[in-house]
Amino acid sequence: MEKDVAKTVPPKAAGGKENFAAAANGKAAAVKASDGDVAMRDATPSNDRPTRADGAAAGASPSPAGTQPGATGASKGVTLPLEVGAELDCLWRDKRLHPVRIIERQKRSKGGEDEYKYYVHYKEFNRRLDEWVTLDKLDLTTIRRSGDGGKGAGSKGSKGGDGKDKHGRSGQKKRKHDPALADHEHGLSGHGGHGVGGGNVRVHDPHGDPHGHGDGHEEFDPASLREHEEFTKVKNIQFIELGRFEMETWYFSPFPPEYNDCDKLYFCEFDLAFFKTKKQLQRHMEKVHMLHPPGDEIYRNTYRNTKTNKDVTLSFFEIDGRKEKIYCQNVCYLAKLFLDHKTLYYDVDLFLFYILCEVDERGCHPVGYFSKEKHSEENYNLACILMFPSHQRKGYGKLLISFSYELSKKEKKVGTPERPLSDLGAVSYYSYWTFTVLNVLKAYGEDNISIKDLSDMTAIMQSDIISTLQRHNLIQYQKGQHVICADPNLLDRHIANAGNFRYLVDESKLIWTPFQLGKEYGGA
Repeated sequence: MEKDVAKTVPPKAAGGKENFAAAANGKAAAVKASDGDVAMRDATPSNDRPTRADGAAAGASPSPAGTQPGATGASKGVTLPLEVGAELDCLWRDKRLHPVRIIERQKRSKGGEDEYKYYVHYKEFNRRLDEWVTLDKLDLTTIRRSGDGGKGAGSKGSKGGDGKDKHGRSGQKKRKHDPALADHEHGLSGHGGHGVGGGNVRVHDPHGDPHGHGDGHEEFDPASLREHEEFTKVKNIQFIELGRFEMETWYFSPFPPEYNDCDKLYFCEFDLAFFKTKKQLQRHMEKVHMLHPPGDEIYRNTYRNTKTNKDVTLSFFEIDGRKEKIYCQNVCYLAKLFLDHKTLYYDVDLFLFYILCEVDERGCHPVGYFSKEKHSEENYNLACILMFPSHQRKGYGKLLISFSYELSKKEKKVGTPERPLSDLGAVSYYSYWTFTVLNVLKAYGEDNISIKDLSDMTAIMQSDIISTLQRHNLIQYQKGQHVICADPNLLDRHIANAGNFRYLVDESKLIWTPFQLGKEYGGA
């Protein structure tokens, strides 16, 4: 703990020359997109004068300054350095002031009034937007005492929406009573939750958590959650370079201790080895001759990108965690930078990794991946899924999900992803389930079809189908039984709202044999 010299300075509003490191070169805030990926939008201020999130100009009728240690109010100044846990307003990339809580502080090399930088959590946003800021971004006139019950990392920004559905049941046609619904009461409960790293299955309250995916930490008990948030509260790596792209990271990842002093890491896009400097990466690339992920290529198809009017070739590689342990561990390190809830696996032997690549004359460039257990008693067909931020909003996330279900069809099983789902993952899955299930209902028209039939055709677990239908108010309780109600116009509207599915899996181009656990481990 450093020895601090308390300094009292007059409070000032944030302003002056803004240096938005995280928003440089058009970097943007993460917002939810209709297709389940992350939408990137430029932060375009309406004017040059910073305003609060409520629209008021900075410094206009500021809230009374709280009493900080050593400070007696705005008229008598604020004690520097600011204390960890203090709450005040901070200038964000949209040039508006937003309430933040100081998570950590760190001495800078320069001295004087601005000798500290502060790691802040924006209370309105998800933890992925936490960042280091300097004193000139903080509005000292709004400083206040941190509330005892204030939530930090898991603020409302981590929720996946308000979960309120529009009720439009007029003109719907009744379908046959489905026995699969018999065990569900009128208020159907959400999915169970199973953490990536283990834990008990939990049933979520559909009203308290309408998306059925929780806050992303259902595998933790309260004590473990506090320990997790304390250990991961500050991002250790700020940026990574992967191929042609530089990406700002979202969360902490437990890289080896020798990388603790690095703000930026350089990844080889072919073997995912990582380095402290660009020069180290360049020396490594001179020795790399395999211009694709290790493992077996099991799918390749060329699609027409309707946005660019150009062809794009996509490929999937299957990597066995037992055979390519270092590569798969590096995948986990990389993924943890963008997934808050992921448990890092050092023992990856029991997992298969499926890497999605864009293919060109320079090689196969990874854009995302998913992993799955080699054998799952709970029929999980996906353990972890990630689209790199540089390739989000391209429709690749839905392709990853679709591919996981195509593998389940090949295995002649139904599948479901491990819980909890991240906020962005839940949006993508509900979009895929909506698109797939409702298209089947539309194709069957007025013919009767059961939940089991839907599950057999789509490889989607019955509980996921039920929750999707309930979410769109397509299940009604009438005359003592549940019935599926689907007006064609309502189906079309929900399918359109599910987003654009640009890339669908061509089953004829999938060359894959299901993994045989017994052969590898000497089983029967």
